Amino acid sequence: MKILVHVCCAPCFTHPHKRLTERGHEVVGYWYNPNVHPYMEYRARMEALQKYAAMEHIEVIYEKYDFIEYLKMQLKYVARPKRCVNCYEYRLERAAKYASSHEFDAFTTTLLVSHHQYHERIKEVGESLSEKYHIPFYYEDFREGLHEGNAIAKAYGLYRQKYCGCLISEWERFHEREKR
Repeated sequence: MKILVHVCCAPCFTHPHKRLTERGHEVVGYWYNPNVHPYMEYRARMEALQKYAAMEHIEVIYEKYDFIEYLKMQLKYVARPKRCVNCYEYRLERAAKYASSHEFDAFTTTLLVSHHQYHERIKEVGESLSEKYHIPFYYEDFREGLHEGNAIAKAYGLYRQKYCGCLISEWERFHEREKR
């Protein structure tokens, strides 16, 4: 299959990319992450993906950084898990639309790698968008490859972030530190 893979970051992309290509699938990355803040964090993550894509000869589609539009939508929900699910829907809908209109056989996401994400909710969102856009959502639990992916990222010298990327999670990270 030709699979469009929504990429949240290069370290999380390494394992699904390897797994899917080993199974004979054609993998194209899809970078759409207006949730990542501040902009320099966004750039660091995108540049890590560009580096990995160049090293592995992977095609990646890069969408624009529409942070303000994302923020308008996201501030409706600041508490987890609703905030996270809303973010999944926002980003994966763009991927599903793209996959559907550009002759892909399926779409998936590297969000399925992280132990910190709401895995079952990601699956539900993907399946719902699959029905809406008439494009299969390729589901696989990629979490078992997290450590392998981190080892690849380290070996390649890829930037590895310390939070999911959204403004609110960044605030939570520092707020929790201050409470200690």
